[in-house]
Amino acid sequence: MTHTSLISAAELQALMHSGAPFMVFDCSFELADTEWGIARYHEAHIPGAIYAHLDHDLSAAGGPNASGGRHPLPTRERFAAWLSSVGFSNGMQAVVYDRNGAMPGMRLWWLFKWLGHDAAAVLDGGFAAWQAAGGQAAQHEEMPRAPGHFEPGEPLRTLVDTTRVLTHLGQSDQTLLDARAAERYRGEVEPLDPVAGHIPGALNRPWTENLGADGRFKSAAQLRGEFSAVLQGHDPATVVHQCGSGVSAIHNLLAMELAGYAPTALYAGSWSEWCADRARPVAAG
Repeated sequence: MTHTSLISAAELQALMHSGAPFMVFDCSFELADTEWGIARYHEAHIPGAIYAHLDHDLSAAGGPNASGGRHPLPTRERFAAWLSSVGFSNGMQAVVYDRNGAMPGMRLWWLFKWLGHDAAAVLDGGFAAWQAAGGQAAQHEEMPRAPGHFEPGEPLRTLVDTTRVLTHLGQSDQTLLDARAAERYRGEVEPLDPVAGHIPGALNRPWTENLGADGRFKSAAQLRGEFSAVLQGHDPATVVHQCGSGVSAIHNLLAMELAGYAPTALYAGSWSEWCADRARPVAAG
């Protein structure tokens, strides 16, 4: 069975015993302490999981990039080479998880889709759900894997750039959906970027609202009702997701798919790239 959106802890345990080729990636990360995630990984992780660092592995980190912003996307070719280097190949199932409500892990899930690899799923509830289901934890350093062979295919998700967003600003064929916390969207606080506020016309759906009290995604019906209310009659097909640096925006992107909507676009540069040019319009409130 191929998992393409979410995978439960029980399903991951079954996958591990199925004999099917797979790899697990721990993407735990904190913006305020960029080494927090690797420290938690060394304390305990799902057996066999490798660590994927948001800044070093899942972003361009000074190399060739496919977007701007605080977490610029690596090029498809560069990221395919990284996947091969850690032992991943096209025929494998990928499972991503973290300890942050699935927020940083979303970047890796989306990268797989962007590289044409559909067999990628997010562990619903993250590491906490794995432990609650009785899953074992490893403390040792995982042995390096033999290199794999990953070739990118046709993108399964759409990436848009700043020029496209600016060109379609205020038009009916583009509905920006901002995943940041409400106070950041309104411009009341801005802890990370040099300018506070949001892209004019953007709607706000904080990514944390996609999760229930147990840390798992809400039901499809509940998510669909909530997104319908947020979109205020806008065509769901026109949605372009953004946030601060293109990471938490993917949480909304996946949540919309879980709600039954067709895949929507990502503006990976997001607010951090948008506000880097003071000539671009800014809204607040």
